Amino acid sequence: MRRTVFNEDHEAFRQTLRDFIETEVVPRYDQWFVDGQVPRDFYKQLAELGLFGIEVPEEYGGAGIDSFKFAAIQTEETMRAGVSFGAAGAHVALGLPYLLDLGTEEQKRRWLPDFVSGDTMYALAMTEPGTGSDLAGMSTTAKLSEDGTHYLLNGAKTFITGGVLADRVIVCARTSPPKPDDRRYGITLLNVDTTLPGYSVGRKLDKLGLRTSDTAELAFVDVRVPVGDRLGEENKGFYYLGKNLPKERLSIAYGAYAQAAAAVRFATQYVRDRKVFGQAVAGFQNTKFELAACQAEVDAAQAVADRALEALDAGELTAAEAASAKLFCTEVAHRVIDRCLQLHGGYGFINEYPIARLYADNRVNRIYGGTSEVMKMIIAKDMGL
Repeated sequence: MRRTVFNEDHEAFRQTLRDFIETEVVPRYDQWFVDGQVPRDFYKQLAELGLFGIEVPEEYGGAGIDSFKFAAIQTEETMRAGVSFGAAGAHVALGLPYLLDLGTEEQKRRWLPDFVSGDTMYALAMTEPGTGSDLAGMSTTAKLSEDGTHYLLNGAKTFITGGVLADRVIVCARTSPPKPDDRRYGITLLNVDTTLPGYSVGRKLDKLGLRTSDTAELAFVDVRVPVGDRLGEENKGFYYLGKNLPKERLSIAYGAYAQAAAAVRFATQYVRDRKVFGQAVAGFQNTKFELAACQAEVDAAQAVADRALEALDAGELTAAEAASAKLFCTEVAHRVIDRCLQLHGGYGFINEYPIARLYADNRVNRIYGGTSEVMKMIIAKDMGL
């Protein structure tokens, strides 16, 4: 399908990345899958490739490119190869926006160079054991000390992508009780050093999919967080989170579309090689019709994802548009990957085949970043319903 979203510079980046994946990732990926995470030194390789600094201004060690298109290409290329960069996506997509948008000049100079170099890896901690999509219901607290020098952080978080290896975690905590007419008020964002006393990593969660991306439970017991490590104004954290959610949801939509495209690629290769009843599976009319229908859905998802990508780069992506893109692309990926796995027959159920891993990885797309049900609520509200 003809595309206009990428230019020659993007395609040169794509080729460099594709070569890197083939030489540095594919040969090692099976072991990472067994280990349940990528090795820490791999993040340094990604940093050396420049992936962590694309959107970071030059004065802090980055390339200063204000565009999400390079991240979109990274998503397409990892999905195409059936691999993952572990929690590196969370480092950039979930951590960086808050540092860039909320960090003071002093904070940016202190934090961003190590962010770009991979010396400091980031995670974002929103979800708690008792609260998922209802972020306003969080119970983790951060009380300001009497002398006003630090916050005392207490509570727990779960489902934290990159939480096992993170050096700093942007933690959402209550610094004030909610207002009677605004239960979202009172949440503050703290950039927490994971080496502080009282900070601990609990279980590394054993997930159905995304096996190479470490996901953790975190606990905070009287963690003394310097006031100078607060991001933005006190009690306004929920609004900051809401501002960045459209970009996060677009990244999930783009990942889902790329997964669906990869599934069609894997299935097409498989049915050409696999023979049953004396002929290639690709020779059966049902196979052709199934893959044709899947390709049509992928084309539609690509168009939706590309449109949202252009809107994001133009600063025009609305919450409802991001929700619509996420809902559509994740539902398409669900259908397409299931049909492509079916074409693999029994081998589609074996983790040795990329389609099996893709099937498991894809399932969370309709849950994290806001469930499909929440996306429908956002879209309906935008419709005036």
